[in-house]
Amino acid sequence: MVVTICVGSSCHLKGSREIITRLETLISEYKLKSKVELNGAFCMGQCVKGVCVKLDGEPFSLTPMDTDSFFHGEILRRLT
Repeated sequence: MVVTICVGSSCHLKGSREIITRLETLISEYKLKSKVELNGAFCMGQCVKGVCVKLDGEPFSLTPMDTDSFFHGEILRRLT
């Protein structure tokens, strides 16, 4: 599974670093490093609502507060 997080200027200001840090922590806690690849990307052109995140190519808009629910509802759910 590939999770790509925008680190462009707009998404950076909206909290992309916090999202990356939290996802790294959750992936480590759940021992998923061999199953989940985190990548950064510059502007993906969908940053109006929040930080642009793609999960296996499917776009999502997140805020740092959404990170845990995104992890459990999308990433973890797809792996179990």
